Amino acid sequence: MFKKEKIKDLHYHIEGALAAADVQAAADEILKKHGAKAKIPGFRPGKAPIATLRQKFGDAAWSEAVDNLMNNAMDAYAKEKKIRLAAAPKADITKFAVGQDIEYSVEFDILPALPKIDLTGFTLTKKVAEVPESEIDKALENLRKSRSTAEKQDEKYAAQNGDVVVIDFKGFLGDEAFDGGTAKKHRLVLGSKSFVPGFEEKIIGKKINDKFDIEVTFPADYHAENLAGKKTRFEILIHEIRKHLLPEMNDALAKEMGQESVAALKEHVKKIIAEQYDDAAKREMRTELLDILHDKTKLDIPESLVVQEFDMAKSEAERNGKVFDEKHERKDAERRVKLGLILAEWGSENKVTVGNEDLQKAIWQEASRYPDPNQVFDFYNKNPNAVSMVRGMIFEHKALDAMIAETKVKEKTVKPEELFKQAEHG
Repeated sequence: MFKKEKIKDLHYHIEGALAAADVQAAADEILKKHGAKAKIPGFRPGKAPIATLRQKFGDAAWSEAVDNLMNNAMDAYAKEKKIRLAAAPKADITKFAVGQDIEYSVEFDILPALPKIDLTGFTLTKKVAEVPESEIDKALENLRKSRSTAEKQDEKYAAQNGDVVVIDFKGFLGDEAFDGGTAKKHRLVLGSKSFVPGFEEKIIGKKINDKFDIEVTFPADYHAENLAGKKTRFEILIHEIRKHLLPEMNDALAKEMGQESVAALKEHVKKIIAEQYDDAAKREMRTELLDILHDKTKLDIPESLVVQEFDMAKSEAERNGKVFDEKHERKDAERRVKLGLILAEWGSENKVTVGNEDLQKAIWQEASRYPDPNQVFDFYNKNPNAVSMVRGMIFEHKALDAMIAETKVKEKTVKPEELFKQAEHG
């Protein structure tokens, strides 16, 4: 099989040879298989002699046979040694000629064996927070706003913050109108901060049919260089003003939202917020456990996986125009590979699985954050690699949660805002 092997830690370099007779026999089997369908002048399909097939397709069959025999030898070697390859092996054929013995070498890394991890010796901190009444009131107010109606106002009404105005506008830089600065019957929510600073504020107090000019200065970092930091003038005409009217928070409104009463709605909202708090605490516990696993678990990692992870990070940084600190990113790549191996091995050993229900729930949650959820579903339907990435993320989360269940957990009471600091700064 293999005549030489050089092993250093997780890295293997082995040399092997294939006898010409074995390669020819394998090549002939390939020729017979392909020859059964090949159309060769003078012969019925499948009736061409092997000598003719060798003459016509011999070189291609020989190369295919060499690949197959090398792969078979590699599989047998891994099975005999009871090793698992970390990535596809790198093969180098050092002697190749049709009809002669083949010599080759193979280099590869193997996956390390996971050491015993005593999770009961780890102590994690779970931050807990009471849901304040102010958060419940804020959520209920947002629910009221979601059921608001925009009622058209008459000519006597002066626009206020929060109103919807329908306007024509035309922007001028000096005496010249600039590109992209003109629109007809544009709907604008005053106070949304969707326009240049100062624009919306100067419409407040105006009425339907008012025609007026306003002056605003574009931010110095504005994306259009010809407007950045420049003072401009806008001609504005108001066609319509609509005022948002909020419904009364009563049992009838609560029933519209699927609850029997305002009290039941408040409890429902409180439960949802409490679940959000718990999710935030769980995310921080996962991070804490990852840090412990990285620091406390001694594990050799395959260099090929680190290089692969490093190259992916570098390519992504280059695509996004980000600064790439090679020394820092190398350490990050090593950390990601190490933790990925730990979670994969531990999860497999402890029967962690990801079902279709888990996958569907995760994709539904992502789709719900977009105006058109079908775009998200279409993306995953057309990108099986993206689905695999989601599956991997779910697997790691489930493995971490299963690990957390075996650790010691101490609770720490905190203010709600402290639960979300990590998400804001991470």
